[in-house]
This record gives sequence, C-alpha cells and structure tokens, in this order.
Amino acid sequence: MDDHGPAGLTLRELAGTLDLLAPSCGPVRLVAVDGHAGAGKSTLATRLAAEAGGAPVVHTDDLATHEEPFGWTGRLTAELLAPFRDGRPARHRVYDWTARRFAGERAVPAAPVVLLEGVGSGRRALRPLLALTLWLEVDPATARQRGVRRDGPALEHFWTGWSAAEDRHFAADPTRPFADLLVHQTEQGYRAVPGPYRHME
Repeated sequence: MDDHGPAGLTLRELAGTLDLLAPSCGPVRLVAVDGHAGAGKSTLATRLAAEAGGAPVVHTDDLATHEEPFGWTGRLTAELLAPFRDGRPARHRVYDWTARRFAGERAVPAAPVVLLEGVGSGRRALRPLLALTLWLEVDPATARQRGVRRDGPALEHFWTGWSAAEDRHFAADPTRPFADLLVHQTEQGYRAVPGPYRHME
C-alpha cells in the first residue's frame, strides 16, 4: 500500500468511523493522537474533532508539568478516566506553564468520542482504555524544527530538555509500534493508513 496514496482514509472518512468503534472507557471511545512534539498533533486533533461533530479534545500538556513532563498518568486516571468509566462527566486541573502551577479546571463530558492528544498519549498504561491509537507520522528532527520555529528562540533551551525527556520516554514506552493508524499530512490533506499494530492483527 502506498502510504501517501488514495488507499488511505481522509480525515472526514476517519471521523465517520469513530462512532463504529466499541466504547473503551465506560461509554467513551477514547482516541489517542500521539506523535513527536512539534509534529502538529494539536492541529490534527482539532480538525478531527470538528469532523467528528465537535468531539472533546483533552491535551496532555494540560496535565503535564515542568518537573514531570511525562508523569501525568495518575492525574489523567483519577481526574478523567475514573469518571468516564462510571459514565460521568470529568473535570481535570489545567497546568499553567508560565506560572509553573496548576491554575484552573476544565470540564470534559463523557461524550461518545473523546480525543486524547499529546506526546505519549498512546502509552502502555493507557492502551487497555483506548479505542484507537493514531500516530502522526513526522520524523523527530522535522517535528523539533517546527516546534522551535513555533515557540521562538526564547524557548530553545526548554526544547533541548524536552527532546531528551521525549527520547527517553519513547525508548522505554514507544507508541508507534502499537498505532492502529499512521496519519500523514500531504498537499491534499491528512491521510490515515493502517499502522503496525493493525498489521499484526
């Protein structure tokens, strides 16, 4: 199959399949949108959510902290996944990256489809509760160049530390080998093709 060819699903076609998935976390179909920092996951998740009729998007950046960039599984489980399992709406704290503390909360309904977007959203600990795992296919170097360009030179030192932490995370707990779909961004838009995990079924 040509990963960039017409055999892949468009974003609209992909959105149309989400309601057909089996619920994975209570009544919720939890869909992970994973990939390297700077790859464009937030944009992908926002556009997929719109195509899916306004599905809620949870950003792991709201749960991570400077001290624990990948140590948010417990917060996600307690504040979001536990209510979802019971069919209840959730409310999670939101981290302020400027103030370096949690400030404010966000309500998330137990909607039929909820997108979980962020680096490591397809991690091992969450896979039993995921209905689908998407991996945005952008290589690390390109993603980091995009991220530094987006955030500006003032945050370049942050990116250095973040990149090292991301490398360690994916070395210990990779997502791509377990992705159901690989998403490519082409001149014609997004295309989703079968991922490594789907191929092994």
